[in-house]
Amino acid sequence: MPVVKLFRADTAHSGMTEVVPRLAEVEADVQGLVEAHMETLLGVRFLASEYGTGSVHGGRIDSLGLDENGSPVIVEYKRGTDAGVINQGLFYVSWLMDHRAEFERLVRDRLGATAASQVLWSGPRLICIAGDYTRYDVHAVREHRRSIDLVRYRLFGSDLLGLETVASINGGLPAPRRARRPSAAQRASDVQGAAMAELAATVDEVLLGLGDGVNRVERKQYRAYQRLRNFACMCPPQRTKLLVYLKVNPADIGLVPGFTRDVSGLGHHGTGDLEVQLRSARDVERAQDLFRASYAAA
Repeated sequence: MPVVKLFRADTAHSGMTEVVPRLAEVEADVQGLVEAHMETLLGVRFLASEYGTGSVHGGRIDSLGLDENGSPVIVEYKRGTDAGVINQGLFYVSWLMDHRAEFERLVRDRLGATAASQVLWSGPRLICIAGDYTRYDVHAVREHRRSIDLVRYRLFGSDLLGLETVASINGGLPAPRRARRPSAAQRASDVQGAAMAELAATVDEVLLGLGDGVNRVERKQYRAYQRLRNFACMCPPQRTKLLVYLKVNPADIGLVPGFTRDVSGLGHHGTGDLEVQLRSARDVERAQDLFRASYAAA
């Protein structure tokens, strides 16, 4: 597995000092750090810590949360390498699927009735955060039908935390890549033209092809592209344009009227502060750098 080295510039002596990575002293240190900043680190809204699963089940879920698309999330932590973290997490996912009403009550109490009514039960997620994983762990997640993310952590110095996605598996139906273009009759629908449907298929292929571990999450109002957290959301095609929202800071780019728009603070479906308006294949080419920037940020 790759080794990440981090160096701090020594401006006084024009040199570089390596910041040596380390594991946490105890597992609870990692858990406390992630729970305190879960939305920033994982794109997940924190719901509960050490959640008891009742006397019959007899377990305690390390962390419960709700991701950007409304999917229930279980987070399990291990200080180092532990072969049982995946099976333990899956044990809790099974419990969660049998206690949907209880989870929705928790969401309602913490985040409100709207969030509770929009829980996406088709895509519950397990995020494992550990010091490391074996090749058997990476293979094992590919054999399961659940959505599982294996994340390696490292602490650097006293104030830096590194997270690296080792494996990310979408437990839903695999997002197909197009072997051939569908017919115009298949692409057309009652409310959208064949050209816009074809444009949406092209953008879908581009976003899925940005790198390994891209998961696609289907919601009624949008389609999210996820790499641990969302990096793009595509809305259903309109009559003359297609809207894609990206995790790119609008202040960092030159906005182009009719092509890119700052929607920070404005209500819209999906996540991201930059709206990209696509009307043709040429626009998709123009948006490539923005797609890559949002993917890299995730």
